[in-house]
Amino acid sequence: MKLTRFGNIGQELPAIYEDGKRYDVSGFGQDYTEDFFANDGINKLKEWFAANKVTAHVVDEAERWAPITTRPSKIVCIGLNYADHAAESNMALPAEPIIFFKSTTAIVGCNDDLIIPKGSEKTDWEVELAVVIGKKTSYVSEAEAMDYVAGFALHNDYSERAFQLERGGQWVKGKSCDTFAPIGPWLATTDEFEDINNLRLWLTVNGKTYQDGNTKNLIFNVPFLVSYLSQFMTLLPGDIISTGTPAGVGLGQKPSPVYLKPGDVVSLGIDGLGSSTQVVKAYVG
Repeated sequence: MKLTRFGNIGQELPAIYEDGKRYDVSGFGQDYTEDFFANDGINKLKEWFAANKVTAHVVDEAERWAPITTRPSKIVCIGLNYADHAAESNMALPAEPIIFFKSTTAIVGCNDDLIIPKGSEKTDWEVELAVVIGKKTSYVSEAEAMDYVAGFALHNDYSERAFQLERGGQWVKGKSCDTFAPIGPWLATTDEFEDINNLRLWLTVNGKTYQDGNTKNLIFNVPFLVSYLSQFMTLLPGDIISTGTPAGVGLGQKPSPVYLKPGDVVSLGIDGLGSSTQVVKAYVG
């Protein structure tokens, strides 16, 4: 099942994407909140939709693709989780996952505009597989980890490299600007995939391919990451883990880095998780 949401900012409603259409499921009576995931909402919604699909309203194609869930308690990101990206960043392979947070206020719809932050000259892209937690998760084993996952989504982990790497402190400053977390178009539940560790992910800027990788090259795979993180923090239903990006980011381009500018168009996708496009615009204010 593919969960999505639609509508203008502040007026979003839940939907299911099936057979190329979005079906309004607001009649189910619950949005995709922490409580929804915690109380077996996916299975309950599946049953409801089977009984009500015939009468469910089909969402107009022009409607905005909204963020796939309501705001989660946290976005936990994994740095340098592909060997080729670590190499292009001139950084050593990590012995354990590198963890940082991304502010949830960065979340936007998958096709919403990317706004270059005030004072930014080094805004960069990162296509990533996002994991959405389905149950409260604490001290779980790697063998049990997938039982705590609701599904997966496409995420562009935008980064401002000067804020991230040149201004001291942790990476979160360069990761959390408004519009820096377009996620979606949908959350695909785990039963949609035979092997989450073998998905192609790609990204283009103005039609030129910069990233073309595969999740089989993750240094730390999804079950390991869920288990590992749960040893240090409680993961709540709806929380997002962004698993890292393959080579091809702007920072790593030779002979010199390439960064985004107003008017650029960024497109990206992952097998089974659809695609998204963001138009780059300058900060005004």
